[in-house]
Amino acid sequence: MGWAVVCVAGMFVLAACGQQDGLPGTYRSVEELPEELGRDGTTVTVGDPRAQVTVHLYEDPRCPVCEEFEISGAGPDLREATLEGTAKTQYTLASFLDDRVGGSGSKKAVNALRAALEEGKFAEYHEVLYANQPEEVVDGYTDAFLLELAGQVEGLRGPEFDDAVRTMKYRGFVTASQKAYEMAGGPAEPEGPGTPTAVVNGTPIPAEYNGILMDGAAFTELLESVGRATLWEADRT
Repeated sequence: MGWAVVCVAGMFVLAACGQQDGLPGTYRSVEELPEELGRDGTTVTVGDPRAQVTVHLYEDPRCPVCEEFEISGAGPDLREATLEGTAKTQYTLASFLDDRVGGSGSKKAVNALRAALEEGKFAEYHEVLYANQPEEVVDGYTDAFLLELAGQVEGLRGPEFDDAVRTMKYRGFVTASQKAYEMAGGPAEPEGPGTPTAVVNGTPIPAEYNGILMDGAAFTELLESVGRATLWEADRT
């Protein structure tokens, strides 16, 4: 993995650019992280908006490889970087697995995550969903299970959230998010780039180096390299 990290980091050093004003903040827990819906209506951003590094993730809630990334891969390291304010995390939520393996769990989970965002609890609920992800083929993200899991997030359950989950209130968001995921694949991948996919400061991690998403130390090294390059570029401007 070492040589691959050097190669990927080098590529990102060339790609990283831009300047952020001020210094990012640090947060004691996920509950404190800022979160907002972007102007495009689909991108959810978690973390300090002034962070030098932006990691844009494409995920499907039913995707077992996404679960691996979030639980035992580089996800915890990205979370730590977001808490430290050195990175912010963006999410585009896909739901293509419903059509591929049957059911409606991905769409229901994406809808529930959007409802959690409305309550300022997206990041907390996102963690809980992946920590309790049903098997992909089971289609276990039912309304009842999603509400049960929401009970693990203090302050999330309530009439508005519960109703949004049961009625698929954010169906339009679910559809638009899936479309955004497909568009991210470009002409070469019209069905989407695959999940999980990570784009760091605008540059996708190439498929041949996707193993870095499962290596926390290597992923942290990459983020630090991009951060140093971004500061270097900022100093030159």
